[in-house]
Amino acid sequence: MKTDTVAARGSGVVRRVLEAELKAARARGVEQPSVVDVGGGSGGWAVPFASAGCLVTVVEPNPNALATLRLRAEEEGVSHRITVIADDSDALATHVAAGSADLVLAHGLLEVVDDPAAVLGALASAAAPGGAVSILVANRHAAVLHRALAGRIAEAQALLASADGVVPDGRDTVLRRFDSESLRAQLVAAGLEVTLLQGDRIVSDVVPGEVREDELAEFEQAASAVPAFRDVAGRLHALARHP
Repeated sequence: MKTDTVAARGSGVVRRVLEAELKAARARGVEQPSVVDVGGGSGGWAVPFASAGCLVTVVEPNPNALATLRLRAEEEGVSHRITVIADDSDALATHVAAGSADLVLAHGLLEVVDDPAAVLGALASAAAPGGAVSILVANRHAAVLHRALAGRIAEAQALLASADGVVPDGRDTVLRRFDSESLRAQLVAAGLEVTLLQGDRIVSDVVPGEVREDELAEFEQAASAVPAFRDVAGRLHALARHP
């Protein structure tokens, strides 16, 4: 069954912000908002956006992820609303016209690209006037805290000392992690104004399994914008626009 909401992966904190962006685009007279999902993987965000009536472009180089995306889109009956570009994020400007997207997503992307500044520049260029860029990244402080709480003190110490927030032994799963200030600085350097910076998955990864989902969601929503909680959340979510 299709819904008119974006029931994408992750907590409701991010989803609610993105749903508000869709509503704002429609209020501007955009009947079918244009969404560009860079590094969109298997369609965790793209398929729900398409189900909500958006025209979605997914830029993703992984053929296995794209195969899953196509299957999910077919099952939901939204293949006609999704354009797949099998290429790296570096080629975004080649495939997406400047100023054409009402919403640009880069979720879990900046941690793994070779040049995050260049990617952010391309994301900013793709956003239309009045549109927004949504960034979701791994939080370095959370990585330190979770390892320390798990008793992996040496690893936590290495992460704490690392300039990029990674374990310097070549075994980390990402190239870098961010904190609130470094993420904000990168967005500003790309010519964007940060209008929202919040935490996502503040306690979701560590609370006991018996916690009620509705209570957890309510707490996450309330705590997401509190700086002390935001700065130790599993992920940082930023929304930015052209000034």
